[in-house]
Amino acid sequence: MSDFTGDFTSVGGRIDTVRLGGPDGPEIGVQGFGAMGISEFYGATDEAAARDTLEAALEAGVTLIDTADVYGAGTNEEFLAPFLAAHRDEVVLATKFGIERRADDPAYRGVRNDPAYIRQAVEGSLRRLGVETIDLYYMHRSDPAVPFAESVGAMAELVKEGKVRQLGLSEVTGPELREAYAVHPIAALQSEWSLFSRDVERTAVGAAAELGVTFVPYSPLGRGFLTGSFADASKELADGDFRRSQPRFTGENAEHNRALLEPVRAIAAEHGATPAQIALAWVHHRAAVHGLTVVPIPGTRKRARLTENAAATRIKLTDAQLAALEPIAGLVTGDRYPDMRFTSAARDA
Repeated sequence: MSDFTGDFTSVGGRIDTVRLGGPDGPEIGVQGFGAMGISEFYGATDEAAARDTLEAALEAGVTLIDTADVYGAGTNEEFLAPFLAAHRDEVVLATKFGIERRADDPAYRGVRNDPAYIRQAVEGSLRRLGVETIDLYYMHRSDPAVPFAESVGAMAELVKEGKVRQLGLSEVTGPELREAYAVHPIAALQSEWSLFSRDVERTAVGAAAELGVTFVPYSPLGRGFLTGSFADASKELADGDFRRSQPRFTGENAEHNRALLEPVRAIAAEHGATPAQIALAWVHHRAAVHGLTVVPIPGTRKRARLTENAAATRIKLTDAQLAALEPIAGLVTGDRYPDMRFTSAARDA
């Protein structure tokens, strides 16, 4: 019997819920929604289909909606505004600051965490989103030149002012998380975590478990590579798709890494599921392995994929299946980004 039904919402109901950032935090679905790809990075978007996908998310109980001011240079937040206006009480809204873009140089990406910039960034996000308060506000990347006490202290002021409810960090190490938490409680840590990317397990996961911080894995599907939707980004994806620049998805790396997916496909067949669902089920299982709350945020622009992803929360992998998946990350070739300087992996010995 298959673990997956294409009509998850009608037969499986809504996904389970957890508390974000501890027992006093808001109740959210155990799987969230990453909105990045709606506006940029993964090619053209059918806006009507994307809006229908957001509605499907709520139907399935996917209530944590994740965006950032850098996505589409603010247009992703603007795209979400009508949806938020219609469903504000049903959504836990997360956005991020810290990656700076410049209108006169579309390719520019800088990192800024100084208090003045944080103030400027939050006001811009509030305006574009059309909300009075951001439920979860992340520091997207950290500038080592700015002490965490300064950045998190400035973020804490936003909580006092009612502009932000909870604070989050992205791509930080375990020691950095502890340093930040000493200034103000951190509700969530967002970093890449998947069958292909497990560097967060060095120090960040343990610190999050110790402090009661919810872990929010981004790219839990390896930006689509784990689903089998493409085999070599440089040959199959359109110009402008940023996956063409990611070392593990092109050339010899892609050929090598594609072969690592055979256990994923085999286990998917055993469950009557898709490879994407097995990859997500593995991420969800990290909660039991490490003793913390885990809420992955896969992104999609299609209703069918949203319901497929939601159904993955019902799949239970056996010990033998988990053992077959265990070695994969250690065999992957190629970095997550062409420039790893601003990732936690670069600072985590």
